[in-house]
Order: sequence, then C-alpha cells, then structure tokens
Amino acid sequence: MGALKQFFHSVAALIFHWGGPGLLIVGVIDSSFLTAPLANDLLVIVLTASHPGRMPYYAAMAALGSTIGCAIVDVVSRKAEKGVKHSIPSKRLGFVESHVRKRAGAALAISAVIPPPFPFTPFVVAAAIAGYPRKKLLGIVAGARLFRFAAEGALAIFYGEGILSLAKSRTMEATIVALIVLALGASAFSIFRWVRKDRTSRRKR
Repeated sequence: MGALKQFFHSVAALIFHWGGPGLLIVGVIDSSFLTAPLANDLLVIVLTASHPGRMPYYAAMAALGSTIGCAIVDVVSRKAEKGVKHSIPSKRLGFVESHVRKRAGAALAISAVIPPPFPFTPFVVAAAIAGYPRKKLLGIVAGARLFRFAAEGALAIFYGEGILSLAKSRTMEATIVALIVLALGASAFSIFRWVRKDRTSRRKR
C-alpha cells in the first residue's frame, strides 16, 4: 500500500513539476473519453499560487488541453455515432440531447464552465452527433474553459498563501492521490466498456 501511495504521489509531483505541459496533458485526458475530475482545476490553482505571474499561461495551457480533448471527442463521435451513444448512459445522453437541441451554444458554454460532477463530455458528444459546427463547438469550449481556469487562477492569486499552506497539508496530498486513483480507475472502466460495446456491436453485424 505504501509503495502504491508513493507511486501516485510521484505521478502527481511529476505533473506538477511539468507545469504548463502537465496542464495540457491532463486537460486532454479529462476532456476526452477518459477522465481526471478536478485535476486541472487543482493544478491551475496550486501552480498559480506558486507562480502568480504565470497565471495567464497556466490558464491558457489548461484550456488548450481541454479543447484538444474535445476535438478528439468530436471527431470520434461524428465517425462512430452508434458506438459513442452506447458508451454513455441513455438517461444522461437523453437529458443532454434535449438541452443541446434547444440551446446548443449556451449548453456547451455552461457545461464547460461548471466543474464536476456536472457532466461535460456528453454535451460535446451530443453536439457533435447533432451536427453542430465543429469550429463553433471548439471555440465555445476554448472560451468557456479559459474563463473558468482564469477565474480559478485569479482566486489563487488572491488567496495564494492560504492555498500553498493547504497544498502542503496531508489532506490535500490524500485528495490528489485519491483523484489520480479515481482518474485511472474511471478511465480504465471507460476503455473496458468501450471495447466491450464495440465487440458486441461487431458480433451483431
């Protein structure tokens, strides 16, 4: 157990050490079909508290990673509509599709700004499947995510010392490790379910 905890701690430390590129990578993972809930938000906050002058850079890299992840979701969703629909719970997808049909742009912007557990990827999937223009979709996501991360960065600058003290606490360390475990577990489950659905659909053909 100690070795496993040390491993996850090392992963978290490495991503933090990478700074902007780390935010980019985590953003791609979190906004694609994998998941890393709140990881980029925490990274932006702690990194900005450590280096306030770099806040615009951190916010931009996090937003760029998220936009790239959404671009991957968009491309896959348009090419494999049926398979993607099967990978998302029907109730959640139905709820999302109803909102996207009414106000696609607003629905995308709001879902990109609100942090987890509010669903985000299903909105991107529904918009892509509905044929919403890709440039508009990615533009809205980029703008909304940049706003979200910049707002978090601004708060980090204001509460910098308190955030750094919290970041060094055992509670925050445990939270970061738990998030990494959750991200790996949820991502593995998503991949497993995607592969299983794909195999099932192929057998039916």
